[in-house]
Amino acid sequence: MISEEHLYSIALRECNLIGDINLSKLTKAFGSAKNAWEQAKKEYKKLDGFGHKIVSDIGNLSHLHFAEKELKFCERNGIQIRLKHLKELPYLLHECEDAPAILYQKGTYNENLQPLSIVGTRTITSYGKQFISDFFHEAQSYNFVSVSGLALGADKEVHEQSLLHKIPTIGVLAHGFHTLYPSKNKKLADRIINEGGALFTEFNSSRKPDRENFIQRNRIIAGLSPATIVVETAFGGGSVSTATFANGYNRDVFALPGKVTDQHSQGCNQLISQNKAAIISTIKDLIYTLGFNKPKEKMEELFPYSSTSIQLTDNQNLIYKFILKNPQINLDDLAQQITLPTHKILPIILELELLGKVKSLSGREFVAI
Repeated sequence: MISEEHLYSIALRECNLIGDINLSKLTKAFGSAKNAWEQAKKEYKKLDGFGHKIVSDIGNLSHLHFAEKELKFCERNGIQIRLKHLKELPYLLHECEDAPAILYQKGTYNENLQPLSIVGTRTITSYGKQFISDFFHEAQSYNFVSVSGLALGADKEVHEQSLLHKIPTIGVLAHGFHTLYPSKNKKLADRIINEGGALFTEFNSSRKPDRENFIQRNRIIAGLSPATIVVETAFGGGSVSTATFANGYNRDVFALPGKVTDQHSQGCNQLISQNKAAIISTIKDLIYTLGFNKPKEKMEELFPYSSTSIQLTDNQNLIYKFILKNPQINLDDLAQQITLPTHKILPIILELELLGKVKSLSGREFVAI
C-alpha cells in the first residue's frame, strides 16, 4: 500500500547529494522520511558527517511534486514501492549495506523460494546456451527463482528457460518502468509478470537506460541471491561486475570455464583463476553445491593468474588518488568532494576494483590497494 512515507522517501531521494546511504542515515536519525524532510535542514548538525551543503536541497517543493506524480504513475501501473528503512526489501538484498533505499516492483516475488542469479554476455554462444538449457532441465524439480538482467543474450536465455520449465524468474532493470530496454524483450517481460515472476528496478520513471545504470543495477542482481552463476563473459564484461558485487557480499560465485582462446570465456576463466569464482565442472555437482541437495566442498581453480599492466584513464586516476588519500571514504562523500554524481562515480570505482586498485568495504566505503 502506497503511503505518505513513500512520498517523502521519493522526494528525499531526488535531492542533490542524497544517495541511498545518506537517505538511510536520515530516516534512521529522524525516525521517518517525513520527519527528515521537515527537520533535517534545521537540525543537520545533529547528524555525523552532514554539512549544510548535503541538506541544502531538502525541502525543495519541486522534488515533492515529482514524488506525487511518481506515486500516481505507480498506482496506475500496478507498481509496488519497497522501502529499505521499513525493511520491505527482499531479505537477502536488505542485508547489503549499499542496497537501494527504494525498490520498485511489478509482479510477484515469492520470498519462500531460493533465489539464484545467472548472468552472462549479450553475445552468448551455443556453448553458453546449451549450458543454460541443460541446467534448467536438471534443476526444474527444485523450488527456486532465477534472477537476471533482462538483457539480450544470456539474460534472455535464463528468463526464457525459466518460463519453459515453469520456474518463476526475476528481471532487474537499469531504468524506470516508463520504458522497457531492450524493446525486443517487451513480450518476455510481460510473460515474466504473467507467469508468477517479477521485475525490479531502483530507478524511478524519469530514469532512462543510461550506460552507468547497468553496473549499478548489477549489485541488485548479486544482492538478491545467495549465489551467482556467470555463464560467459569477456574480460571486463558487465557480468564480472556482478560477480564482484557478489564477492563483496560474501555470496557464492560460480563460473562456466571455456577455452583460453575463446573471448567469450576469458572473463569466466579469469574469475576462476583469481579465486573469485568456483569452477563449474558438471551441472550435477553445481546443483549439489548450490544447496539444492547438500553442500559440496569448493572446487579448485583451473587457470593460473596472469597479470597485465593497464594505464588508468584521467577519471580513474582522479578517483583512485582521492581514495588513496582518504581511506574508507563513502560514495556520497566522494561525490561531494570531486563534484561528480554517484551514478557516474560507481562504474569507475568498479573498473578500479576489477583492475585491483580499489577495494569496496561495507556501507559503500572504499580503500586503495
